[in-house]
Amino acid sequence: MALAPDPDILPPSVDPATKKIAVRSVRGRNRAGTRTEVRVRQFESVYTDEPDTLGGTNTAPSPLETVLVALVGCDGVIINGCAKAMGFSYAGVDFACAAEIDVRGPKGVPGVRPYYESLALEIVLYTDEPEARVRQLQKNVEFRCPVMNLIRAADVRMQVDWRVAPAAAFEE
Repeated sequence: MALAPDPDILPPSVDPATKKIAVRSVRGRNRAGTRTEVRVRQFESVYTDEPDTLGGTNTAPSPLETVLVALVGCDGVIINGCAKAMGFSYAGVDFACAAEIDVRGPKGVPGVRPYYESLALEIVLYTDEPEARVRQLQKNVEFRCPVMNLIRAADVRMQVDWRVAPAAAFEE
């Protein structure tokens, strides 16, 4: 017996019966150290490194920090897309994200996972929309966000706190 669809979840913006594969690719180069240069499409190179406290040269965010960058950026994109689909008005969003890792994992200690154990994300949404519409937006963002769902699928304990502030309080 199929479950009734959740009325708060927006309908797909594509034909759900037609598979639509997209490919994302990057190219990287590492010169036998901790710093890696990565190229994405036509953009300037981005870099990853490790903090000097972990044997790196501390010249760029760590790869795991870029996962947090990806989460915050992805949420921004998905919030915008869902808001447009809902006719939801907002002035902007602020994010704060922190994650915990036992650094023994990436150092090879058996039984210690080499990635995040927990993650806390605070999302401040600047809007004058009613609470019920904010909850609907939140539900759809958390349902659709690819990076959030990748992290969730990795069994990272995730605490996501949404707060609302008046639209006029958003400062550029």
